Amino acid sequence: MAPRDEARDHHAMDPARLSPQPVSPAHSQPLRTALTSVLTHARSLTDGEVASYIPELARQDPEQLGIALASVRGTIHAWGDSEAEFTIQSISKPFTFALALDALGLAAVTEHVGLEPSGEPFNAISLEETSGRPLNPMINAGAIVTTSLIAGDDDAEKFAVVRDGLSAFAGRRLDVDEDVYLSELDTGDRNRALAYLAQAAGTLASSAEVATRAYFRQCSLRVNARDLAMMAATLAGGGINPLTRERVVSEDVARWTIAVMTSCGMYDASGDWLVRVGLPAKSGVGGGIVALQPDQFGVGTFSPRLDARGNSVRGVGMLEQLSKEFGLHMLEHRADPLSPIADITHSGPDDDRDTTAVLRGDFKFSDSEQVLSMLPELMVGRSLTLDFSSVTRVGPSAARIFRGAAERAGSAPDGRPRLALHDPDHVLGD
Repeated sequence: MAPRDEARDHHAMDPARLSPQPVSPAHSQPLRTALTSVLTHARSLTDGEVASYIPELARQDPEQLGIALASVRGTIHAWGDSEAEFTIQSISKPFTFALALDALGLAAVTEHVGLEPSGEPFNAISLEETSGRPLNPMINAGAIVTTSLIAGDDDAEKFAVVRDGLSAFAGRRLDVDEDVYLSELDTGDRNRALAYLAQAAGTLASSAEVATRAYFRQCSLRVNARDLAMMAATLAGGGINPLTRERVVSEDVARWTIAVMTSCGMYDASGDWLVRVGLPAKSGVGGGIVALQPDQFGVGTFSPRLDARGNSVRGVGMLEQLSKEFGLHMLEHRADPLSPIADITHSGPDDDRDTTAVLRGDFKFSDSEQVLSMLPELMVGRSLTLDFSSVTRVGPSAARIFRGAAERAGSAPDGRPRLALHDPDHVLGD
C-alpha cells in the first residue's frame, strides 16, 4: 500500500469521540509542509531488513511508512500509513513497566529488575551477578520479569491486566494478533531460557511458562502509529490520557518510566540516540518507535525495515530529522525565558510603600527561585503582595517555597503580613 501524506487533527473536547476528524487544508498545510521533508528523507532510506526471526513478522510490507504526533492537549496529526496495524513488540515494555510500578511501587519492582543501561542487545543474558536481577526492564530478560510482576495467577489473568492497561494508554481497546502470538510461542526458546534463568535466580515472580506466555501475548498486541503517539502523550502528560482524560498511571510512575526510556529505551544504541535525537524513546522489532517530549507531545512511527540493533531504519531517520529540524532535543538550550514577574506597582510613600508584584506563567523551582532572589529588592517598604492571578500552574516544590517565604517574612507594624500571597484561583493548592 502506497504511503499517504495526509494530516488529520482531533481535539479532546469530547472524550468519548476517539476517531480523529479531518482538519481543513488551510489549517493543516503549515505543519504538513514543514514535515514533508521529514517523510521524503525517510523514504530515501532503503537499508535494513524486515524482522524474520519471528516468521509472521517477515510478512510485513517493507515499504510502509507512517508517523503520528499527539499533543498532551489531545490533538493528533498523522501522515502516511499512520493507521496501518503492526504488533507492538518491545514498545510494550515501558508501558507494562509503568503498570507494575503503579501497582507495586518503585521499591518493590526494583527488587526484581534494575534500572541501569545494559549496553547489550535486546535479547542478551543480562543478570546482575550479586542479585540475579536483569539490568533494566527494556531488555527482554527485564521485560519478562516485569510481566511476571503483573497481578494474576496465570498467564491469561496477567495478560488481561496488561491489555487493559495498554488499551488505557492508547485510548482504545487493543487486540492480539493471534498468528504472531503463535509464531512467537513456536520460536521463543531464547526468551524462555531468559525466564528460566531469572526463575533460578529468584527474581521471577511467577513460573517461567506463565511469564513467557503472558509476555508473548503482550508483544502481539496490534497497534498503529496513532496509538503509539497517544500512548507516549499519556506518559508525557504525567499519566493522563489526553483524549479520554483517564489517569492511567501516577505522575511519579510516568516520570520514572520516561527516565528509564531515556537511558535504556534504544538498547545498545541508547547513548548514541540520546546524543543525536535527545528524546525518550522505545523501539520494537515490529517496526514501530515511540518517542516523547515531557509535558508536550508523543510521537509514533512505523516502518518495518530494521537495522542490526532491531531499530526501524526509517523510524530512526524520521525522529533524527524531526529533532534536528525543529529543535526537539530535550537538552537543547532554550532562549532565556520571560521574567516570571509581569508587572510591579507601588502605592504610598517610598519609605512606607506597599508593593504588588504580578506573577505569570507556569512556576517550577527555577521560577520560584528567581522571584525569591528578588524579594530583598521588592520588600523595601511596608508590605509586598505576590499576585498569582495570572499564573497558570505552580509545582508542589515552588508552592512550598512561596508559603515558607511568607511565613518567615512575619508581620508589618500594622499587623498585616510583610509578604502576602494573593491566590484567587488556588494555584498554590488549598
